[in-house]
Amino acid sequence: MSSCSFSLDFSKLPQHVAIIMDGNGRWAKKHGLPRIYGHKVGAETAKKIIEKTYELNIPYLTLFAFSKENWGRPKEEVEGIWELFRIYLQKERPFLLEKGIRLKVIGDRKDLSEDLRNLIAEVEEETKHNSRLNLCLALSYGGRDEILKAVKEIAQKAKQGLLDPEKIDEEVFRKHLYTQDIPDPDLLIRTSGEERLSNFLLFQTAYTELYFTPVYWPEFNEEEYLKALYSYQQRERRFGKVYEF
Repeated sequence: MSSCSFSLDFSKLPQHVAIIMDGNGRWAKKHGLPRIYGHKVGAETAKKIIEKTYELNIPYLTLFAFSKENWGRPKEEVEGIWELFRIYLQKERPFLLEKGIRLKVIGDRKDLSEDLRNLIAEVEEETKHNSRLNLCLALSYGGRDEILKAVKEIAQKAKQGLLDPEKIDEEVFRKHLYTQDIPDPDLLIRTSGEERLSNFLLFQTAYTELYFTPVYWPEFNEEEYLKALYSYQQRERRFGKVYEF
């Protein structure tokens, strides 16, 4: 049980929480452990946060698991991360089905191995009718890359006469994003003390509330999650407007 000194208003929880899960490697280094062990503990933390999100009835959770830029890390670490992901996805398939959790993966899938692409497609198909929690994993994802992809698709349709350039608006643009069927995040959490978006959901976070914590991801527990949600509830979201009382 949490020992929080504050209480949440369960009627004012965000509908969509996005998390940049940062600090696995630094946590491992701090404890004199291999970086891959930090990723292993980080995966266990992700499971706990997914479970808490489910418990709180928050319908959308997006986790930034692997960026386009992460491919530049040492080969051994990259291979270890993908092997961990493969193992955990297989292991958690029954959990997703039992709890009614839908899995959606966003990012450039052509970067992934064929067997991993097939596994992801299988789990997405198995869970596509689930609606209790929409779990979105960003894999080989980059916000700029996503925007460029959308622009190219729209330009191609316009070139072929399938789309009138004068009718290109925000709604049309959104339909060409990876996140076309999920709402923008209300709250974005980043762990480890870094205070930047790092190319994550650049279009979607225009009016997202940002929460930064120095806690490394492997140490981000239930209480830290509730702190972030409580901070969100203390904010006034105006979306560029002015409200008079």
